[in-house]
Amino acid sequence: MSTQIPVTVLTGFLGAGKTTLLNRILTEEHGRKYAVIVNEFGETGIDNELVVDADEEIFEMNNGCICCTVRGDLIRILAGLMKRRDFDGILIETTGMADPAPVAQTFYVDRDVADKTRLDAIVTVVDAVNLTTHLEEAHEAAEQIAFADVILLNKVDLVDGAGLKAIEARIRTINPYAKIVQAEKCGVPLDTVLGLDAFSLERVLEIEPDFLTGDHDHEHEDDVTSISLTLDAPLDPDLFNMWFGQLLRERGQDILRSKGILSFLNDDQRFVIQGVHMLMDGNYLGDWPDGQPRSSRLVFIGRDLDSMSLREGFEACRAA
Repeated sequence: MSTQIPVTVLTGFLGAGKTTLLNRILTEEHGRKYAVIVNEFGETGIDNELVVDADEEIFEMNNGCICCTVRGDLIRILAGLMKRRDFDGILIETTGMADPAPVAQTFYVDRDVADKTRLDAIVTVVDAVNLTTHLEEAHEAAEQIAFADVILLNKVDLVDGAGLKAIEARIRTINPYAKIVQAEKCGVPLDTVLGLDAFSLERVLEIEPDFLTGDHDHEHEDDVTSISLTLDAPLDPDLFNMWFGQLLRERGQDILRSKGILSFLNDDQRFVIQGVHMLMDGNYLGDWPDGQPRSSRLVFIGRDLDSMSLREGFEACRAA
């Protein structure tokens, strides 16, 4: 067992805070080096740029979910990493639409992966504000909780005490075994999420008896799609804020996730926006890297996106 590399899977529904947790791990002083694999639902990658500038190498998988269409890519990346072994562990951040079952199955049914790696834990980040809505929206949210060894209940500062008790009770009906850790902005001691040796095959077999032998190809609901937009010209901040704000107010219930890296007129810094339904947060990411085009990229994941005229609205925010 000592020769196997530990793997931690960071999962959770769209906007729960997985990248925030990943950044906390990479910036803490723990003396360990990690290989990082980031998966996104949309064809245009943004999450890898939101990961802090650390020594770790980031492997990005786009245009598919790690649990289905790009699962073969995961096996190939792991095989390449095993030839190097110049790190202490592997962190996998799944897309918010991932089912953890096929991801976990990879570490048991692929012989080469099973011999050289060990699934240490599945850590599921849960959005305390939107959990009820997420469970109603998509079966993946419940699956992520069911397979968790640790549940990081995030954004607890935005929910009152009675609400938190109700949320924990709801989680317990899905997974009575996982440890629940409350957090604000994923601020938890690293020993609550790393080096746990917590993944239990026996418990998983209780949930899914055919876990090791069954076909776990995962299909997402057809009505959930993604749209990736790019604009090379700078944006007018007033026009953008007006359009984006109105969009979230009127159609936010259908927008499961929105995120972007934006270039505003007369601004030398990248501006990052991240939204979950009608809630949106924004902050500066730092100066544009030398040699990188100052283009704005915006990604939406949701339902009925084609009816929202997203491309036209985004184009209309172009600075004069």
